[in-house]
Amino acid sequence: MSGEGKVAIVTGAGSGVGRGAAVALLAEGYSVAFAGRRADALEASIAEAGADGSRAIAVPTDVSDPSSVAALFDATTKAFGRLDLLFNNAGGGAPAVNIEDLSFEDWQRVVNVNLTGVFLCTQAAFRVMKDQDPMGGRIINNGSISATTPRPNSAPYTSTKHAVTGLTKSTSLDGRKYDIACGQLDIGNALTPMAARMADGVPQADGSMKPEPLMDVDNVSRALVYMASLPPDANVQFLTVMATKMPFVGRG
Repeated sequence: MSGEGKVAIVTGAGSGVGRGAAVALLAEGYSVAFAGRRADALEASIAEAGADGSRAIAVPTDVSDPSSVAALFDATTKAFGRLDLLFNNAGGGAPAVNIEDLSFEDWQRVVNVNLTGVFLCTQAAFRVMKDQDPMGGRIINNGSISATTPRPNSAPYTSTKHAVTGLTKSTSLDGRKYDIACGQLDIGNALTPMAARMADGVPQADGSMKPEPLMDVDNVSRALVYMASLPPDANVQFLTVMATKMPFVGRG
């Protein structure tokens, strides 16, 4: 298995893309720290994987809180001794309202999780990866299709995902001297609890409501495992995995 003896942290591992990714990494031989807000959801993810405590731990984490992030990385290195992979997956959106009606609190909450959370986890990963032996590791950020193209009434989510692209590039550049690779996985219409509503109809750029095709979330897990499996001298900088017929390419 490509991950035999390696250690990963997955944020937002309590459901959806994060749960699928963490379970897939366990199957590849990684030891995995499942991070997320709810302990019960994390434990359910670990139970789904059928993992024992020797290779999987649940660490309740608020990625927007520096002390909580520090505790996550401390718990991981204490349990497993090192860190080879960080999947910055935790994120969320705000209510789909007109931009002039969006509350500051909703804006700030999305920024805190989607952008500041990725930065804090990346910073903590650098501190571990540059000092371990052998030095280095890999960071993969969940960018989303919204890292390039917005949906209607999605300013907070779209803005933070665009910013994640900049952070991915900076991390990739700044990580070179420490043998830390960084890439971004942009996901479109994976069938998760958050995206299931798309099958019933979501707002389009022309003001209409239309159902959109979805793909199995396992496609995301396979893409992540591929990115993680590369040797240290190779990196997927950006990879898009999306439902083939979703309205993204061209004019929809």
